[in-house]
Amino acid sequence: MFIALLTAAAFIGIYVGLQRDPIPRNIPVAVIGDDLARQVSAALGDAVAVTTVSDIEAGRNLIAGRDAVAVLYRTSSTVLFLAVAGANGPSTVGALEKLIGVYGRSSGSEVITTDVNPLTRYDSRGVVGFYVAFGVSLASFILAQMLPTSTAFVHSRHRLVATVVFAAAVGLMASLLAGPILGALPGSVVSLSITLALLSAATALATMALGAVFGAMGVPIATLLLITVGNSTSGATVGANLLPDVARLLSEMLPPGAAISAITDVSYFGGAHRWAGWSVLISWIVFASGLIVFKNRRLSVASTHEHAAS
Repeated sequence: MFIALLTAAAFIGIYVGLQRDPIPRNIPVAVIGDDLARQVSAALGDAVAVTTVSDIEAGRNLIAGRDAVAVLYRTSSTVLFLAVAGANGPSTVGALEKLIGVYGRSSGSEVITTDVNPLTRYDSRGVVGFYVAFGVSLASFILAQMLPTSTAFVHSRHRLVATVVFAAAVGLMASLLAGPILGALPGSVVSLSITLALLSAATALATMALGAVFGAMGVPIATLLLITVGNSTSGATVGANLLPDVARLLSEMLPPGAAISAITDVSYFGGAHRWAGWSVLISWIVFASGLIVFKNRRLSVASTHEHAAS
């Protein structure tokens, strides 16, 4: 009962708590012109991370590569033009628009905003990637709990094979469903399938590894770490640049955050930084698999010694 109450409290507290008062930190914005860049940086402080560019083409290249959320430049002494990439998510883009609006009013300038990389029609709130990742994570989490119950019938290495096969199947199914079938996530189906397959394998194997190490406590720990903390800090509902430092670090390190970042990359930015997310997921897979194999070998050796003694 205590563990269940703790899980509920953590789920509600973290999800709601992170959305109460998000504070922008280092939102990357490209600014044309040294003078304007210095003024914006001085006015907005560490809420933005300003990169000075020479022209609009250089700024748009940063946007296309997901190295900047927007590019800002003057079209006249009283007009500022802000080109944003809405695909970065409503929370991040909305926060930046408010910040630039504040700067514009303080400098007596009108701010005109346009979206040069918008979300798709069926992903207008920017949460489809989160729902897809959450569905894949939940299914993989359930699989990881079910497979150990078949210990008497299925060898441990066959359970690992089943996990890999399921990961490939659910990754392909989810990417086809969210992509070509429902038209919510654009981009490469192959890259999206790889991302979701890696997420599935990382979630399932990490859950199994935690169960192997901590026994009955492994499932609650996996629930808190992978499902509750991982998804709440993933940057989907509250952009990573609006999270506290600790939550942002967890977003980069845990499978859900790494996967959702990669989903956005492959869906809207041509896979610009997909390997950053993939490398995190692969690290979880390798470490969890090694831990499972190590624990199974120790159990096998212990069982052999016990039979020999008897």
